[in-house]
Amino acid sequence: MKAVQKKATKWLVTCMAFATVLAGCAGGEAGPSQETEQPAASEGGKTTEQPAAEAPKERVKLRVEVFDRGNAPEGLTVTKNRMTEYVQKNFGDPNNIDVEFVAVPRSEEINQLNVLMAAGTAPDLIFTYNAGAVYNWAKQGGLQDLGPVLEEHGPNLKSYLGDALEYGVFDGTQYAVVARRVSLEKYSSIIRQDWLDAAGLPVPKTTEETYNTLKKFKELNLGGTRTIPLSFSLTPDSYEPVIWSFIKEQSDEARYLRSVTIGSREYPILMDGHKDALQFLNKLYNEGLIDPDFALDKDKKKRDENFVNGYTGLQMHDVTQYFYGGDESHVNQLKRNVPGAEVTPLLPWTDFEGKNRQPSYTPSGMFIAVPTFSERAVEVVKYLNWMAQDEVIQYMAFGEEGVHHDVVDGFPVRNGSDEDKNLLFNTGDMLIITNGIDFGSPEKNLQYFGLVIDEPHRAMAIENRKMAQKDAVQQPIKFDKPLDSEAKHSVVMLEKYEELLVKSMMAKPDQFDAVYEASLKDFMVTAGNEVFAERAAAYEAMK
Repeated sequence: MKAVQKKATKWLVTCMAFATVLAGCAGGEAGPSQETEQPAASEGGKTTEQPAAEAPKERVKLRVEVFDRGNAPEGLTVTKNRMTEYVQKNFGDPNNIDVEFVAVPRSEEINQLNVLMAAGTAPDLIFTYNAGAVYNWAKQGGLQDLGPVLEEHGPNLKSYLGDALEYGVFDGTQYAVVARRVSLEKYSSIIRQDWLDAAGLPVPKTTEETYNTLKKFKELNLGGTRTIPLSFSLTPDSYEPVIWSFIKEQSDEARYLRSVTIGSREYPILMDGHKDALQFLNKLYNEGLIDPDFALDKDKKKRDENFVNGYTGLQMHDVTQYFYGGDESHVNQLKRNVPGAEVTPLLPWTDFEGKNRQPSYTPSGMFIAVPTFSERAVEVVKYLNWMAQDEVIQYMAFGEEGVHHDVVDGFPVRNGSDEDKNLLFNTGDMLIITNGIDFGSPEKNLQYFGLVIDEPHRAMAIENRKMAQKDAVQQPIKFDKPLDSEAKHSVVMLEKYEELLVKSMMAKPDQFDAVYEASLKDFMVTAGNEVFAERAAAYEAMK
């Protein structure tokens, strides 16, 4: 215990020295949406209490992070609700543990965790999707080695996660438990079919056809009081699909040496075609084909509002978002607000080979770790090990049959009742050992996905998801370990990349080259030169 405390004290002193530059302790991104799907579950079975074999003699407290997305039902919070009560009753009480959940705003996740880690007040169980942040905390001496604890207290967990655990090993040490990511599809697109019909146009199949379609939407002012031909916000699901379709280089070597990893994404900033992509976006902006206020929309709220109110012709989004949510799905809201509105899935962007090159996820999801100053590593692993049981997964994903879900074609399907919403409103942030639904095969997973979509849109949603798999490029490219420079500069790189994107898109066409080059130089001087030098050295070492 003294050794742990001594190491923790040393790390706190180091980290506090960087308190004015929090990015020095970790870097990250507030984004996305790669975790929007429900968690995984096994077929059949009901949850029962799981008494512990060895409950501690003295009652202890276990503090667990939970994302606050501002979506708790009335009268409930992310820290006190039906699911936290379930955890306390079925895990906490049998193990003589008081489980306290600590809310961390999703949009400020990394900055908040930096502060808590530097102050020594972070929860015993912390998580993030940002590998660079985890590696940087580990490198600063801020995370515990979970390997020995997993061996002793995590048999269920190790069996359930399998190879995914390897993603949490940095420098030969198991600094994190990494959730399984079941579905790798990232983004998809839909277009207003009623707008296409009004314009007398087919569904576009190439970038050129898509551009001409957007121009026609604007010319005919098909949005009524406001027409936004292409939905756009300052978020990866808006710019990544376009940018990757312009990248001309295909080799792994090019991706190692001319792209950077920021958080959980790969940015092909020096690859051939990147500048062409931003010039195309500049063209769309200057011709009034995207929302002129996109740069102010970093949480997608304005973009989604424009879509459901009928102002948008073509939209790109996280793959599950259009049709998921029952009556409150984006498509159903659109149809309520705009009588006669119809949509069609499509692949709007093509690369130089005519393929629909697009990004996809890696098999790893959330990184779960324990700060050095925590004395509850055993309890953390016991908690995750308890979670990795069929009955627990079933309940945390779907609740109780007949109350929170019904069985349809052999699959548990949430029923949308108040009981369902009160228990499972943040299921993906509570069942943290997995991202996505896993019923044993891709075919079964897709079959289940269709069941959670209302009947009028089921076939369309399945087709939309299949499209997201076509010509997909898995991101990010994987070095033997996260790079020091990328971890150190993660926050500033994202800021500088967004500056490059916004300034380049909004520049006057005749000033585009100058603005792009100046912004790229700023990115390189601030962090890029150091990052690319380390990437080159790491690539040579791997070879």
